[in-house]
Amino acid sequence: MSKVMNWQINREMDYPYEGARPDKQIAYIFDTNKCIDCQTCTVACKTTWTSGKGQEQVFYNNVETKPYGFYPHEWDPKLMEILGPQEWKGKTFAGKTIFEATQDGLPVKGFLPDEDSYASPNLGEDVVAGMMEQGAFFQGIHKVWMFYLARICNHCTYPGCLAACPRQAIYKRPEDGIVLVDESRCRGYRECVKACPYKKVFFNTVTRVSEKCIGCFPLIEQGEQPRCVQTCIGKIRLQGFLSKPGEEKADNPIDYLVRIKKVALPLYPQAGTEPNVYYIPPVHVPRDFTGQMFGPGVEEAVATYRSAPKDPQLLAALLMFGNTSRIIERFKAEGELAVGWDRDGKEAVRVPFTEPFFAREFFDKKHETYRHNIT
Repeated sequence: MSKVMNWQINREMDYPYEGARPDKQIAYIFDTNKCIDCQTCTVACKTTWTSGKGQEQVFYNNVETKPYGFYPHEWDPKLMEILGPQEWKGKTFAGKTIFEATQDGLPVKGFLPDEDSYASPNLGEDVVAGMMEQGAFFQGIHKVWMFYLARICNHCTYPGCLAACPRQAIYKRPEDGIVLVDESRCRGYRECVKACPYKKVFFNTVTRVSEKCIGCFPLIEQGEQPRCVQTCIGKIRLQGFLSKPGEEKADNPIDYLVRIKKVALPLYPQAGTEPNVYYIPPVHVPRDFTGQMFGPGVEEAVATYRSAPKDPQLLAALLMFGNTSRIIERFKAEGELAVGWDRDGKEAVRVPFTEPFFAREFFDKKHETYRHNIT
């Protein structure tokens, strides 16, 4: 085991290979407060990448309803079970990661879902936690709550799938950090499926090899955001590149939201893989639940998110979501506008802070008629 620095758990940890961060790391931010569970992202990904034989149960992208939804079944409760006590001392994780909790000489501690675990992609959809009392109403933290969690491969900095593969069939691209499976080397041992804490590696029952999200790298290479990002109706998604720790750029929207403002947090950082899909936590959900999912910093992230209307730069960063197909590598607030530029330095998006509207008179003198809708 080598020692590598994991900034998400704020300490060094064990990992089977030496640390080697890519030149730039693909990263995503999902705003859970805006997701409407329309599953457009799921359908777009499914029809693009996993509509073939043996891929019926393969969902590179899915949207779960928390707290009772998961695909495969109970993937995160089982993750918490194998990791044991989840103790944080401030911002430092004091427990053991999946690489440190392993036994019997295995490189990663994990579990292999059975076939029935893939039977219901929409298990628990729209099922709420809690009961409404008579006379109760929604305010602040809701007693009755749920939220939608959109999930894809995290293209982790320290992938569990890569660490566990006995064939070295999984690799991480140095140019953008995308994690891929070399299917010509794979022999279908499913050690990668067992090792991934997020269960985002799938076994194709026809080809008998593993496969996973490829980050839509044909689009990435052209400066375009992935299919799930482009098709998102709720505009909850933003894809870009995260700088190396200590090299953050304030005009990079991913750096700004993840490392500078810390409004977007990783999912189960205590697993130790340093995932690169970040979530803006739901503002209405009990903090003990979101704290377990996203680690320390949830309270600060929610407070910062709520302050966006008074923070032009933060508001500008949030307006980069869903308003262009191009990957935004630089942004700024210009007066009452949010402006973003792509890798070629071309302006890709210009969004007003406030949507313009026109108010019309109730009575139209020219046509001598009344308007029922005056806005």
